[in-house]
Amino acid sequence: MAGSIPDEDEEVLTLDEQTRRPLNTALRQQRIAAWNPYLDPWWVVATFLVLAAIFIPVGFKIQSMSNQVVEVRVEYDRWNDPNPLCGIGQTPNANVNCTLRFNVTKDMEPPILVHYELSNFYQNHRDYVKSRDNYQLLGSLTQTRQQALVCEPLNKLGNITLNPCGFIANTLFNDVFTLANTEFIMQEKGIAWASDLEYMFAQPEGFQAEPCPNGDCSSACCEGEEWSCEVPYQNKQDEQCYRYFYPNDNTTQYLYETYPQVVSPLEGVTNEHFVVWMRIAALPTFRKLYGYIEDPIPAGTILEFNVNANFEITSFEGSKALIISTNNMFGGRNVWFGPFFYVSGFICLGLGLFFGWKQQCRPRKIADKSYLHFKLD
Repeated sequence: MAGSIPDEDEEVLTLDEQTRRPLNTALRQQRIAAWNPYLDPWWVVATFLVLAAIFIPVGFKIQSMSNQVVEVRVEYDRWNDPNPLCGIGQTPNANVNCTLRFNVTKDMEPPILVHYELSNFYQNHRDYVKSRDNYQLLGSLTQTRQQALVCEPLNKLGNITLNPCGFIANTLFNDVFTLANTEFIMQEKGIAWASDLEYMFAQPEGFQAEPCPNGDCSSACCEGEEWSCEVPYQNKQDEQCYRYFYPNDNTTQYLYETYPQVVSPLEGVTNEHFVVWMRIAALPTFRKLYGYIEDPIPAGTILEFNVNANFEITSFEGSKALIISTNNMFGGRNVWFGPFFYVSGFICLGLGLFFGWKQQCRPRKIADKSYLHFKLD
């Protein structure tokens, strides 16, 4: 039957009773004026040419900045290298010492970054990524069944609880690098994100530490039930001896006990090398910041790093390298970033010229009905 379609809501409820009915405004009823651009062929051609004019010079500028980055890389271990500079084979925690030499051929201006590089190590694997207990990393001593299952099989070793648990924490890169050149200092503080240190990592609840009274560095400093240490820890920064207490120390293996070469009992999970490692990499070949040098290094300098090698790479067929480099506003050297821009720009330029030539030589009339065909024609 001809006529208007009745409003079903109005048949059921009066307008006063319809509490969920949208207001009759332009915003609620989608009647706001809008700009609907009509991109005819010349607009498309102009867009491609403008993108080309932006991308091409930006790409070459980024590549030029990347080429100015000074980078020196030394690979010191590879799983299939018969004569690595500092190989440890299939022996984890081998405690092998060696020296790496870097020949600086160009002047390097600070900050000069020191990275280690791993290859073929899949930190982005799903089981690896989820294998952590964030509450435990924040100091919690209680663990739910679900959190324990997430950390398996590295949640307990027999009757000993691992704190922190999980794959990420218990595969920490534990090679140690020391700069041998006395005229330069490698800083290892300030390499982790400040937000990570503040909001994601904390010592276990109940942890405490204090300097030994009267500078006593003997085991007598740790006497008393209020301290869990057997001998005090001598801090390398201030050369003082500290006594400390970790809760449930008899039934728990803490990070400083798992990795004594890297982590001190005073820092625990707040150690910045550990915090950097816990921020997982997206690709199997990756670099992580180990330290930085704040003094300029002139060309011709020979930098020497003493390496204490402990991280085994043969089991996953990987390699290890140490890299020193300068940086720019986009980070370190990147051979793909600049070409990505100017190649995209050249593609846009080619498309713009092609469509412009086509529209000039064989223009297509907008809204030409001759291009419309009924499906049965």
